[in-house]
Amino acid sequence: MKILFPLLAIIGGIAVSIQVQINGGLGKKVGVLEATFISFLVGTLALFFFVLFFGKGNLLAMATVPKWQLIGGFLGVVYLIIGVYTVPKIGVAATLVAVIAGQIIMGAIIDHFGLFGGTRLPIDLKKMVAIMLLLTSLYLFNHK
Repeated sequence: MKILFPLLAIIGGIAVSIQVQINGGLGKKVGVLEATFISFLVGTLALFFFVLFFGKGNLLAMATVPKWQLIGGFLGVVYLIIGVYTVPKIGVAATLVAVIAGQIIMGAIIDHFGLFGGTRLPIDLKKMVAIMLLLTSLYLFNHK
């Protein structure tokens, strides 16, 4: 059962890879911001039906959470705009290596300081070496 969650994460990564290529092509035809809007609109409609048929929570509880926890949707827009803009210029793989580098570096900072209510997991030498290797891969993916 331990393998289930990494496999689900891999499937999520596959979906993101396909998504950025599709959205990059859409952005070339309709514009970057327009493609981002269309993607979020279709995603919102799909999610509406998932919530309608499978949801078990209370959407009205949104009014009770700390307001900073609502910024996730905005951050998703930032990510999607950047993906739509960069994929046609540098490709899916180079874009995703950069995205993953950003995620891991920020994730390490969040863990190190226990930001946003997370568990504090200090950055050690192994993590620093891994980050340096990741940045090396980012360089190699983008070096011509």
